[in-house]
Amino acid sequence: MYTLYGRKGAGSAAVEAALALAHAPYRMIETASWERNEAFPELLKRNPLGQIPTLVSDDGSAMSESAAILIHLGISHPDSELLPADATARAQVIRGLVFIAANCYAAISIIDFPERWCENADGDEAVQQRIRVGTRARLHRHWEMFADVFPPQPWLSGERIGALDLLAAVVSKWSGARKHLEEHRPALYQALLRVEAHPEVAAVFAANWPPA
Repeated sequence: MYTLYGRKGAGSAAVEAALALAHAPYRMIETASWERNEAFPELLKRNPLGQIPTLVSDDGSAMSESAAILIHLGISHPDSELLPADATARAQVIRGLVFIAANCYAAISIIDFPERWCENADGDEAVQQRIRVGTRARLHRHWEMFADVFPPQPWLSGERIGALDLLAAVVSKWSGARKHLEEHRPALYQALLRVEAHPEVAAVFAANWPPA
């Protein structure tokens, strides 16, 4: 039984979907740094950064960082095919996971909290907005690069839906990335819609982002 610290509509959705593919039981503890509750101090003991997702195993060991958690689950549950069995394909999936974490996910933090990344910008909305606009443009360019380097075949993870599909589907939800991809990289946009509709993970996505 895993314990997952997360929140609806957050990056923990990718780990929820991965646990669903692995048929791995877990309990969810909802908390977040921007929506603190009585569970947040408990999360800080597991992860001093207070990040979600944080995944705790039965032995008490904690994993943080979405890409690392997905790689860990792929190794721990090989039958899930979160990571391809073929070494070359697996290497590319790991490359893609780290690409999203380093270039796309990281940009979201800047867009959400620009004051953290510029000295004396705490009360300067004009400066914060300039940071947001520039970072969002860069984020969208990174998604274009991702689409060009990691085309669906038919899934981003290879022959079956896997870890790369899940992280891409979740992180592309934010900062207008989906709308940008629909116009500029429609093949990736359609692939992300297929990920969300996949019968093994559709319920997770629907719970995190209820249909309008």
